[in-house]
Amino acid sequence: MSRLVEDELKNPIAPAAILSLVVSFTAPGCSDDPVSMCEIDNSLQYVTPEEVGWSSEKLEDAEAFAAQSGYSAVMALYDGKVFFAWGDIERHFLVHSIRKPFLNALIGIHVEKGDIELDATMEDLGIDDIPPSLTSEEKQATVRDLIMSRSGIYHEAAAESDTMVALRPERGSHPPGTFFYYNNWDFNAAGAIFEQEIGVGIFEAFEQRIAGPIGMEDFEVDSCYYRYELDKSQFPAYHFRMSARDLARFGALYQKNGEWRGRRVVPAQWIEESTQAWSLEDSVSGVSYGYLWRIIPAGSPLAAMVGYPAYFHTGVGVQALVVVPDLKLVIVELYNTDGDWTDPGEVGIALGMMIINARITE
Repeated sequence: MSRLVEDELKNPIAPAAILSLVVSFTAPGCSDDPVSMCEIDNSLQYVTPEEVGWSSEKLEDAEAFAAQSGYSAVMALYDGKVFFAWGDIERHFLVHSIRKPFLNALIGIHVEKGDIELDATMEDLGIDDIPPSLTSEEKQATVRDLIMSRSGIYHEAAAESDTMVALRPERGSHPPGTFFYYNNWDFNAAGAIFEQEIGVGIFEAFEQRIAGPIGMEDFEVDSCYYRYELDKSQFPAYHFRMSARDLARFGALYQKNGEWRGRRVVPAQWIEESTQAWSLEDSVSGVSYGYLWRIIPAGSPLAAMVGYPAYFHTGVGVQALVVVPDLKLVIVELYNTDGDWTDPGEVGIALGMMIINARITE
């Protein structure tokens, strides 16, 4: 995959030792809510690679590569079953921009419930920002524009990288809905609008609507935090810390079109709509953008390399969550970015391709 600039700046475990591991978790708080998972077995199922069509021998090469790559945790699942797990899969890591698919799930749930209107404008919702405030034209941007990163609002934002600042268009240069720019203002404002309209914090809503229902084992609201930069914008970035095995569950939820153990968690139609290629992001690789997901469209150069269309999100170019629907495959790669850290370059891409290419083909 080509490296894409992000907005914010893996104790090996031998696979043979974990393949038979089953960790049980039953979501607390049974209720009449349609996503309540009372009496649902939320255990992660571990299988041998050969059971699901992958080569143990080739995955040993991937494990050796992961061990020398600098990564901290790597997992791969076929149809929700873990066939590869390496590293510190229980530890919380800052996942940076993978926060955006989490918001995607929450928005989709509440769009279906009628709590959020995608075509509501900033003006309709009373959204403004610190001076220089939004113009009347900017206030015509919709929630849909924000989650597509096409708002045309080029206000300063929290947690922007230097490159994002350098690439940010001039205020007023593109009307709402007409131009894609990977825009932290859009992502942060979308989070604030979610909280305003639902009346629940993002992290608490994620615990209630996603983490609990799909049996996340390590997620803690208290490990997440808001990043405020009030000299730039009133809207904070909302940062998640998450373990590889919990992130893998989230990926499996999407790979299964929003269903978990027979219960609907995220609307299937929302996932279908969200993972369409609405905007071209990178002309070399063909990577596009959907609703808070990056898309590898069929026919793109990157799809030719992977072998299939897919969707994914990265965090500072090193954290990755990849879903390849045609292979029923989810890949998670996490890197420790706490404190001083060194960018490993393209090794995450190489590692992902080693896992994909470890399939048994005849």
